[in-house]
Amino acid sequence: MKRTDFALLAYLLVLPVGLPSAAAQTWGLAELSKESIACIDCHKRENPAIYQQWGRSKHYRANIGCYECHAAQEGEPDAFKHEGQWIATIVSPKDCARCHAREAKEFSDSHHSKGARILGSLDNTLAEIVEGNRGMVTPAFQEGVAASAVLGCWQCHGSEIKVLPGGRLDPATWPNTGIGRINPDGSEGSCSACHSRHAFSAEQARHPDNCGKCHMGPDHPQKEIYEESKHGVAFRANIPRMNMDSPKWIVGEDYSAAPTCATCHTSATRNQPVNHDVGLRISWNNRPELSIRPEISDKKMGLPGAEIGWEKRRANMKDVCSNCHEQQWVDNFYIQYDALIDLYHKKFAEPGLELMKLAKPLLKPVQFTNKVDWVWYELWHHEGRRARHGASMMGPDYTHWHGTYEVAKHFYAKLIPDLEELVEKHKGASDADKAAAAKALAEKIDEVLNAPDHRWYLNKMDPAEVEKRKQQMEEFKKRYGQ
Repeated sequence: MKRTDFALLAYLLVLPVGLPSAAAQTWGLAELSKESIACIDCHKRENPAIYQQWGRSKHYRANIGCYECHAAQEGEPDAFKHEGQWIATIVSPKDCARCHAREAKEFSDSHHSKGARILGSLDNTLAEIVEGNRGMVTPAFQEGVAASAVLGCWQCHGSEIKVLPGGRLDPATWPNTGIGRINPDGSEGSCSACHSRHAFSAEQARHPDNCGKCHMGPDHPQKEIYEESKHGVAFRANIPRMNMDSPKWIVGEDYSAAPTCATCHTSATRNQPVNHDVGLRISWNNRPELSIRPEISDKKMGLPGAEIGWEKRRANMKDVCSNCHEQQWVDNFYIQYDALIDLYHKKFAEPGLELMKLAKPLLKPVQFTNKVDWVWYELWHHEGRRARHGASMMGPDYTHWHGTYEVAKHFYAKLIPDLEELVEKHKGASDADKAAAAKALAEKIDEVLNAPDHRWYLNKMDPAEVEKRKQQMEEFKKRYGQ
């Protein structure tokens, strides 16, 4: 059986989404192929855990074995001869698409599949240059590559797989299950990033822990935010009631105790099918310095989501919410969420961007060689994201203490003082351009700090506001001062 002979499997294996028939699990090949039987005879001895994982899978029940997924043709970039057959180590989304065409198309249209495009970005520069060196030398990287990037960024975002002679894979790029891995066949992504091989369990992909490999940490702690939220609390208290191995797993029908990450972002509702494009229910992209609407970022990446406006995406998410919450609850949540985005933008991000732009002529030209580079980067990339993500997922501690509190602390205690120091250093400079830049920066600092949002810093609060807060403090002391 050749790699190109599997088109029939799509008809046999893939039941249209929304048809929850248990009989779907009975379709497949009539029997295991002789090639897969030969693979199994060896691998159940050499790799017994892989054999057991496969044995628990739907692939096993459909007689889809090793060869049906790993078969290759001579001449393919990563093909090599093994026990008389051409095979490939990597099973790419293009391979999975032979049977799972719809899922592969949805995934390829998503930001997940483009994760490796971080390579060469500011984040990747940090890992490769600032944190790393060229100490990891491999056949594909004769001049060396940074282990900090290989073992860090690339493991979540995906590596660009380099194939060595004989079909071997360069150790700097493999093993790797990064969500946006660039595969030898030209496809982007890794289905096994979520559906771990060789069981490829939907139940596992539905569990919040599955997302925690990447969605955690100082700059995007969605897993921790979820755990803090009422959603995460409800999930942990009701795992036995979640029915996570249900073939269809429709919220409100198969489970109702709590949502998981998958519930909100990919899984079926009574009105929506499963969709592997995780952005189609998100109404803000909170990755950049300033949050943007997702269709804008989709357009920048050439994705078809450019045609799907944030209003439609928000309606999609509200449809999920409505299974557990009434309309007023859902609508009011989004008013709260949008208000936090507006606060972060107007009070900190927009003036911060303006200030850093004016400071640029006074800084050393190489990014991260200035103290203020680090301050600003962490303010938006870590703290600002945490505040926005915390609000989006109803995690109050991440919205406030890990979010807006940290943003405010570092805006006032680090960013402004560092910029004022730059002004003092250059305001009398013999270089007329630097002196002019210092003057412009000083004027902008003064403008920002005298704005209503920042006047408190200069002890210029409205007297009426001062008196009101004084009264509130007295009332607080009366209540709790005993």
